[in-house]
Amino acid sequence: MSSDGNKKQFWKRNAAKVPGSIQHVYGAQHPPFDPLLHANCPLGVHGTVSVSSSLIKAGNKPPPATPGKPKKATTFQEFESITSDAWDVGDDDDELLAMAAQNLNIEVVMETANKVIENHSKQQERQRLDDTTELDQREEEAQEEVAAEEEEEEEEEEDVEEGDGVSPDASLARSSPSTDGRLVKSHSEAPIGSPKDAAGEHAALHRQRSLPHRPPVIPLVARMADQNTSGTPAMTEREASRLDKFKQLLAGPNTDLEELRKLSWSGIPRQVRPIAWKLLSGYLPANAERRDSVLQRKRQEYFGFIQQYYDSRNDENHQDTYRQIHIDIPRMSPESLVLQPKVTEIFERILFIWAIRHPASGYVQGINDLVTPFFVVFVFEYIEEEVENFDVSSLQEEALRNIEADSFWCMSKLLDGIQDNYTFAQPGIQRKVKALEELVSRIDESVHRHMQQYEVEYLQFAFRWMNNLLMRELPLRCTIRLWDTYQAEPEGFSHFHLYVCAAFLVRWRKEILEERDFQGLMILLQNLPTMHWGNEEVSVLLAEAYRLKFAFADAPNHYKR
Repeated sequence: MSSDGNKKQFWKRNAAKVPGSIQHVYGAQHPPFDPLLHANCPLGVHGTVSVSSSLIKAGNKPPPATPGKPKKATTFQEFESITSDAWDVGDDDDELLAMAAQNLNIEVVMETANKVIENHSKQQERQRLDDTTELDQREEEAQEEVAAEEEEEEEEEEDVEEGDGVSPDASLARSSPSTDGRLVKSHSEAPIGSPKDAAGEHAALHRQRSLPHRPPVIPLVARMADQNTSGTPAMTEREASRLDKFKQLLAGPNTDLEELRKLSWSGIPRQVRPIAWKLLSGYLPANAERRDSVLQRKRQEYFGFIQQYYDSRNDENHQDTYRQIHIDIPRMSPESLVLQPKVTEIFERILFIWAIRHPASGYVQGINDLVTPFFVVFVFEYIEEEVENFDVSSLQEEALRNIEADSFWCMSKLLDGIQDNYTFAQPGIQRKVKALEELVSRIDESVHRHMQQYEVEYLQFAFRWMNNLLMRELPLRCTIRLWDTYQAEPEGFSHFHLYVCAAFLVRWRKEILEERDFQGLMILLQNLPTMHWGNEEVSVLLAEAYRLKFAFADAPNHYKR
């Protein structure tokens, strides 16, 4: 007996070593709840267990509640007698084991599970009976209505035959022609089918209500209000009118680029986007007669670069550049497009030739993403279906060569305006991230202070926004719509993009302020929920960005403290 008593005292003195004891994980959002630990904990003001009492560690004994100075312990036994063990809640070890066994009793678990299954079966049977009863009632009502109509029809025929004063006009007035050419005697007869049809319609309706709602599948590019392709709704009157304006403007001998920018700011219809982008980027001249010759010359010039430089990709001076390009392309999106071997070859040639011709920056990760929008838009010149479902290699070789050359030159025009983003140390991005921080501190101080409080640096999330022009934050369809405005806006990629990033950050202020730690903020800012964004969301974002530009662009000191 003495040995049993010693064992019991040992486990009480060494509560932290009790097998199966719950050790709190500090920093966890919801620490495990131990009923033994909280059994005698005092309640707080609102009935919750106070934190100070619930997180007492084993061995940290609370001081005695005596008002006087406690007597100094002279022996270990006296020290133990005047110290309350935080893990000793007055239960015997046997009682604890009994409680655990009761909680894990397999019979109790099985009995509870059987009750749940039985209740669920009864509920399903009751629902099935209700549905059957309702269907029977509808069938009876339908049969009664059909019988009543037949009786009316017989009475009317008898009245006409006996000539009891009913005029032909009156009898025709009661009937109306139906869609299949027969006469329908009343409104109630026309929509009524057979009882089987009514039962099938009700069953289908019930099945539809019981199924969970599934959102429609949104294609990568086609969810645009101004597109009219397979799988998208027909153009509205306003969209058709805008398309006509674009066509009239582009059909003239000399395109008014200023007017084209005004029209393009709010989005370009898919049918005219390729030619509009080439004009707005400066790749094509405004004079219509010169366009064919310029296209022919620039395309020949590009493939001259291919013959001159592309074979050097495995040379010692260039093999690192080519290897990095080859690694980065499979990481791009959409994967269904860039993983096609033909597309990979085209992207490798475009990026390698650009890097060779721009030694000041060379190839930098992020430039690879900037090819995709141009490539997709120029593919639309030759196809009607969606690009993510299309095999690019099925296009004719001449079309592929034209798409490749046009994508190279338009990407080059874009990068000419933001090349300091990709030179050594990327000073352009550094300046823009700093400007973004200053701008946000003025337009939404609560968001700015919240990120300062949790030590989130703007460079940690906004670097990618500037480096990839928000392409990793938005679906491709939204990027294309965004670039419509960037092409139309003066210095759109280099200057207006700053205000778009500011509006984009403040757009998520509610979600940002709800996060209460560094990790949660970073996960949110690097995975913003924009997968289902479309034309409307991008238009609102651009409108807010324009408002910010109007307020701050011409007064740079306005947003500096």
